[in-house]
Amino acid sequence: MRLISSGRHHARFEFGDLQVVSLRDGYIDMPPTRLRDEDGRTLGELPAAVPLVDDNLRLSVNAFFVTDGARSVLIDTGASNAWHDPTMGLIYEALDEAGIDRAQVTDAAITHKHADHVNGLIAPDGSEAFVNLERVWIGASDASVFTGRLEPIRDRVVPVSEKVAINDWTTAVPAPGHTPGHTVYEVRSGSGCLLAWGDTVHVPTLQFDRPDVCWEFDGDRPQARAARAVLLEQLTQPNQFVAGAHLDSPGIARVAPSGDGYALEYLAPPLG
Repeated sequence: MRLISSGRHHARFEFGDLQVVSLRDGYIDMPPTRLRDEDGRTLGELPAAVPLVDDNLRLSVNAFFVTDGARSVLIDTGASNAWHDPTMGLIYEALDEAGIDRAQVTDAAITHKHADHVNGLIAPDGSEAFVNLERVWIGASDASVFTGRLEPIRDRVVPVSEKVAINDWTTAVPAPGHTPGHTVYEVRSGSGCLLAWGDTVHVPTLQFDRPDVCWEFDGDRPQARAARAVLLEQLTQPNQFVAGAHLDSPGIARVAPSGDGYALEYLAPPLG
């Protein structure tokens, strides 16, 4: 995995015969009280390594465009204007900055139903953001989100209930816990495997060192914790990379064992 170029809102990587473009939708600030220990209680004092901005955790929000030159998949879509925070909804600007025509997107692979991952399918003016969209892959248990604002896309939803290939190089893998339909996507090339893992981790400065820590909005915390343990162990194997929705933008990294937890090595400097 090699960084080719970057801008304020995107970073482009060469990944074997594929290109992976990280797209920065923005960021959201959340109170540290969202963090939970193994007993479900609000986490106590945070380690010094966890930065706060005005007493809040700042979470990057990333999406990922992957192409082999002929076919393209967009993994997550950001929030558009459906999030209350004006720091969000930058994915369209990021696509333009990266020189990506939205008409290239025929497949959207959604990790789960939350607004900052799926609502970018609809542009702020209410039109469909991706005019040539043919399929929207999402966990079957999260597919009910396609009502109201997202109703126009419902007929193109492909519910994922088991491991399934999207194309020759992308596979959807159910990883429930954060939501019932939470799904991760394995992108394989001659250079290895890139795991786009959605909301497996929210606070990278804490949850790699302490993977037992969960997030308030993890619907089934024991299940989310178990999924995180499996995926982290997978990522320690050779030629494995992670693309995280809430890792610091651009959110692409390697993972290695470190003490009782894991260490994260980003493959590009921060955006923004």
